[in-house]
Amino acid sequence: MKIFNIILAIVFLLFAAVQFNDSPGDILFWVLVYAGVGIISAFAAFNKYNMWAILLGLAVVVFEMFRKFPTFALWVSDGMPSIIEEMQASSPYIELAREYLGLCLCLAVLIFQYVRYAKLRRKEAPFVE
Repeated sequence: MKIFNIILAIVFLLFAAVQFNDSPGDILFWVLVYAGVGIISAFAAFNKYNMWAILLGLAVVVFEMFRKFPTFALWVSDGMPSIIEEMQASSPYIELAREYLGLCLCLAVLIFQYVRYAKLRRKEAPFVE
């Protein structure tokens, strides 16, 4: 699991690094979200978990997913046209669909880290009746 978490950390920190070419209003949010997931994964590689950081990340990601869902639904209802053919978003929902999918990745990793944290905690202090 250590190697998997190190890979996750590297991937998400690289995701954060490539956000610097985004539009000025989005840079800070995406760098913080991707770097946060990367740092959580890096600490998880050494069995160091911070439940509050994970829960904060989950709250931010879920909140942003709810905000972007209508645009994502529009993309799906239009037949999910390609969002990878060109880097410039030629349609208004292409960039938001990409962002929504990025949030889905973040959500999956944060849930994974929370489940790992919960299992580790349960193993350290099992419930006693």
